[in-house]
Formats: sequence, C-alpha cells, structure tokens
Amino acid sequence: MQTGKNSQLTLSSLQQQIDNWIKTYGVRYFNELTNFAVLTEEVGELGRVMARKFGEQSFKEGEKENLEEELADILFVLTCIANQTGVDLNSAMHKNLDKKTSRDKNRHKNNPKL
Repeated sequence: MQTGKNSQLTLSSLQQQIDNWIKTYGVRYFNELTNFAVLTEEVGELGRVMARKFGEQSFKEGEKENLEEELADILFVLTCIANQTGVDLNSAMHKNLDKKTSRDKNRHKNNPKL
C-alpha cells in the first residue's frame, strides 16, 4: 500500500488510502473517543516542536525537528475520525471555505493589525 513520494493525494483518495491501510494493517479503527485522545496527543507533540522551532524553547539533546512528521500524524488521525464518522473531507472543506469566504471576504483586508 505504498504511494510514490511524488504522487498527488486528494482528500478523497487520502480517506480511501487510510481506510485501506486500517483494514490491512491496523485491524480496525480505534473507537472515536480513543482517536480523539490520540489526536490531542499528536497536537501536543506538534506543539512541542513548534515551541522549540519557532518559540523560545530549544531542542533537547537527541530531539529531532520533525514538524513534517507531526503534521502528517495529525492528518492521519483526523482522517481516521472523518472515515469512522462518515464525514467526506472533500465536501466538508468546500463548505468550510465557502463559509469563510462569505463571512471573512473583507474582514482581514480591513484589519489594520495585518
């Protein structure tokens, strides 16, 4: 179930590939609450990297700067939650972008802080 490093993923194909991976290697999805807990754990790991890379903290000896890995872990678990709850991420993102565009089309342009 390997994908080429240069292959393009759509949200729909990502959802299908992760579902196939779970059924092939993961046996089954963890329940929704467990996956939510795993998601918060992964977000915390991203927070650690962000604090060290962009904030005032420094990396400890032996720690690696794995921003890419942590973002991918979050996307994986988030996609698992979408799959097991029947959310089509492609449709959800289109709706979300439409909402943001309608609500915020001038908000940021008119923000003197930006």
